[in-house]
Parts: sequence; structure tokens; C-alpha cells
Amino acid sequence: MSTTTSGIRNEEALATAIDRWNAGDLDGYLDLYTDDVLLHGFAPEPLDKTAARAFYEGIFAAFPGNRIERHETFADGDRLTSRFTLTGRHDGDFMGVPATGREIAMPGITILHFRDGRCAERWTCSDMLGLLVQVGAVPPPA
Repeated sequence: MSTTTSGIRNEEALATAIDRWNAGDLDGYLDLYTDDVLLHGFAPEPLDKTAARAFYEGIFAAFPGNRIERHETFADGDRLTSRFTLTGRHDGDFMGVPATGREIAMPGITILHFRDGRCAERWTCSDMLGLLVQVGAVPPPA
């Protein structure tokens, strides 16, 4: 994988977006994305920016003060791959599950495709089943 000027710029854009997320600034976080962004991995069909906002608002409501920690990021041209963990406490309804006060940690990995310094398409795979187990929505595996 190569480190290019655009790769460095894209990684800085991602770092800024995560800083905004961790500050509770959803609008600042969403500046990472183009207006026509497509986000894969959250629903059967890709989410547009409006649907992504609604999804993230649900995350902020259910896990106020949550944080994203990046563990490692790799750049290759106009693409970034980043491994992360979302942590927080379940203090609001999440997917119909009332607040439990439990601490959560959801690891994941995401691939972002950039266009002119902003993310135009993203693919994410995160441990949503593990999160649902942590909040008591589904029983743990036997």
C-alpha cells in the first residue's frame, strides 16, 4: 500500500471526523461525507446521508458520550481501511431495547472510498450481534 498526499489528506479527514464524533458533534462528523455518499453494511440497502444521520442519531441517543477509537488505518490511493471500536454505556433505547446501563464495546472495520478529500462510499462490518448480546436483546451463544 502506498502513502500519497491524498492518502495523508484522507486519513487526516477521517481523524478529524472521529474527533468530532467523540466530541458529540454529529454535524462535524458528517462533514466527512459527500452529499451523495452511500454507506454499506448497516441495512440491506446502502444508506444515504439522511438515513445515516438518523442511524447515528439513534446511536447517540442510546449510547450518549460514546467514543470511537481507531486502532490502525491503512491508505491505498483514494481508499482507507480502518479498524475501530465503538465504546459507551447503554443509557437510552436501542432497537427497542430499553436502557440497561451496561458498558458496550463494538469492534469493526471500515473501508472508505474518497473523492476530493471527502468520503463518497463506505463499507463497514461491525459486530452488531455482539452489541445486541451486550445490551440483552439476544441471548449469548451457548
